Amino acid sequence: MIIKPQHVRDVLFCFKGTRAFFAKYNLDYSDFLKNGIDEQKLLDLNDSMANKVVRAAHGRK
Repeated sequence: MIIKPQHVRDVLFCFKGTRAFFAKYNLDYSDFLKNGIDEQKLLDLNDSMANKVVRAAHGRK
């Protein structure tokens, strides 16, 4: 599944923090805004914030 910016909004994470998150993990924030990101890339980080977004995208809290 492709995780989109809307999924980040759905869990009420701010975009300033999301930008910092992408920088921390050396992910392309601009590409994410345009195209989203494959959920597996986020799951591979084993990060609680990333996992929360993926769960929400699948309709699970």
